[in-house]
Amino acid sequence: MSEAVLFEKREGVATVTLNRPDRLNAVNDEIRAGLREKLDDACKDDEVKVIIITGAGRGFCAGADMDGLAATSEGKSQGDQVEAEERNYAANNVKGFDGGFSYFPTLPKPIIAAINGPAAGVGFIMALYCDIRFAKEGAVFSSAFSKRGLIAEWGVGWILPRLVGIARANDILFSSRKFTADEAESMGIVNKTFPEEEFESAVFDYAKELATLVSPRSVRVMKEQIYNAQAESIEENLKSSMQAMVDSFDTEDFKEGVAHFIEKREPNFTGK
Repeated sequence: MSEAVLFEKREGVATVTLNRPDRLNAVNDEIRAGLREKLDDACKDDEVKVIIITGAGRGFCAGADMDGLAATSEGKSQGDQVEAEERNYAANNVKGFDGGFSYFPTLPKPIIAAINGPAAGVGFIMALYCDIRFAKEGAVFSSAFSKRGLIAEWGVGWILPRLVGIARANDILFSSRKFTADEAESMGIVNKTFPEEEFESAVFDYAKELATLVSPRSVRVMKEQIYNAQAESIEENLKSSMQAMVDSFDTEDFKEGVAHFIEKREPNFTGK
């Protein structure tokens, strides 16, 4: 039996691939557990600076596995199990992100969603909680929940309006309509859409630049700052950012950042 989630590492970039192509990588227990395991491996590996999540075959993630939804609709509740699995997974200094795929912001390395095909339901949410999202032309998106008699699950009612605004979030969630990668880019859900023939190389090249040209410590701290800021006042944010700036002056990466600029060479950041 094939692994539900695959892991590949090269040039400072870990690619984590959902591997149920016959089901458009629909999420089941194996996908959920395997994804956490592989992300944990990537975060513990000092050689990995950036993580890409993508799907095998022609889909990114079509949402929850329908067999599981059918069982739940027949009264076989998975709620307690899911709650236990999703609780207390904060791996970074980001507050409050500990359910569903909302633990992605707590991870200390940047996560890029390489959306190679349909992203629906919880697959759509998975993409939203990634730090950066790139899509292949032809990819289709849908929240899907209202057409299943469900609600705005796993914090999507919190993150989606922050990306697209309340009116657009209402449209996407209420209607569960399908929309294209181009529309997703125009709304700010997707950072950039690439033609099929350029997609994989363009995403990897971007990830490799993050892995080699910028300070891993800077990115780690910035990620904490950005997500924590969503619950902070301007006063709190200014205070914490000023302290973080002062702390950065004593780091090896700050010294290297100045040195490589003056010496006109490529940087050699250590993340320290």
